Amino acid sequence: MRISDVIRHKGRSVVTIRSDATIKDLVTLLAEHRIGAVVVSDDPEAGAVAGIVSERDVVRALPGAGEGFFATPISRIMTSDVHTCAPEDEIESVAREVTDRRIRHVPVMIDGRLAGIVSIGDIVKHRIDELQAERDQLTDYIQR
Repeated sequence: MRISDVIRHKGRSVVTIRSDATIKDLVTLLAEHRIGAVVVSDDPEAGAVAGIVSERDVVRALPGAGEGFFATPISRIMTSDVHTCAPEDEIESVAREVTDRRIRHVPVMIDGRLAGIVSIGDIVKHRIDELQAERDQLTDYIQR
């Protein structure tokens, strides 16, 4: 199975935010969409990815943060070196990368443009659904 299978079921919608947005803007966006990470793009029309920022990044930046923390631009806490994948990548290899790198969200790119995002939860859900379908097929075969 490939990442394109996950995207087909999940959809291609990706929430983005500009790098000059504040941490308050980020936290509001995360809560509004009930998500754990946002792709940072200063040119979303072009599909450019400048980084990724997650709720974990906010929590890690909190200790020692000053009074103006929530007015800080997210460019100060985002990850700029973003690990991405492609629709044709195997789900197992992306799952391995996510586990090894200890990341939870991976933007999906097509020809240098943002085309979706997958999380470890999306990958696990897809795999569980796949195993359930295999189980159902075996059960049907045995009961014939």
